[in-house]
Amino acid sequence: MYRFFRPLLFRLDPETAHNLTLQMLRLAGSFPPSRWALQVLFSAPEKPVEAFGLKFKNPVGLAAGYDKDGIAIQGLAALGFGHIEIGTVTPRPQPGNPRPRLFRLVEDQAVINRMGFPGKGMSKVASQMSSIVRRPSSVILGVNLGKNKDTPLEAAADDYIALMKVFSPLADYLAINVSSPNTIGLRRLQGRALLEGLLGAVARERATWDVQRPILVKLSPDLSWEELDDALDVILSTGMDGVILTNTTLERPGLRSRHQDESGGLSGAPLRARSQAVLGQVLKNLAGRLQVVSVGGIMSPEDARRRLDMGAALVQVYTGLVYTGPGLVQKIIRAV
Repeated sequence: MYRFFRPLLFRLDPETAHNLTLQMLRLAGSFPPSRWALQVLFSAPEKPVEAFGLKFKNPVGLAAGYDKDGIAIQGLAALGFGHIEIGTVTPRPQPGNPRPRLFRLVEDQAVINRMGFPGKGMSKVASQMSSIVRRPSSVILGVNLGKNKDTPLEAAADDYIALMKVFSPLADYLAINVSSPNTIGLRRLQGRALLEGLLGAVARERATWDVQRPILVKLSPDLSWEELDDALDVILSTGMDGVILTNTTLERPGLRSRHQDESGGLSGAPLRARSQAVLGQVLKNLAGRLQVVSVGGIMSPEDARRRLDMGAALVQVYTGLVYTGPGLVQKIIRAV
């Protein structure tokens, strides 16, 4: 079915096409008959996984960035995901970077985005999540957290803690995003000193909670091995629960598309090799001390199976859905 719709979607501006499909999923998920039809169409066997103290019905999740404001949770859940990560959510609403800010690199099966965390802010997203009449109980829900563009790095912890307080009652896990390349300076938070300050504050805040939500940290593929090892040391020492590898890359490995020189983060097939290499390095470093979610360049069931065989606890997809369609979720679950 998607083979028929894809040429039509690809005639549209990428951001327009994205918003259209998101709204279609929102509507489909809002009505029981259409939601049931999606569940039947995309049904797959359960393949339970335990990670971060949570039970996932399967190892395949939706990466952050697709549903930034959590408007289509029910429709997305009907596609078979074991978990859905909404966001990135910021404390205050912000428009993000100017358009155009999303580009398809069809020849490379890739996407470049420089969105810059556009969104309605935490209050609207929390209200949206709370308003879901029947939240899909079988699907783990994560929220990806980021600071506002105009928040100084030295005050970043205040943004993340404000987000944690709002979403800890609503989410099954939280993800600290310090690795998007599209908010100026954000990636500096991955450095040892700044990361120690941030995650130390996060850990102290969580210690006051009655319910201890798992907290994961999402890292960049562009860190050197030394920088990556430093970040992992901090993540371990502050008691975080896991790592998400990786965000998009600023590298441009062998691209052919006319959009190859657009600024922003690259995702899709060209990220496959680097994301996989980072996964291998991290798993070697961690030696089983933390579980890892692998994302980046997963375009096929074979890609997903490779990451899981390497030792990832879970995988996430996004750009693969753009090129393959929502049936990719079902195909991966059946193959792993």
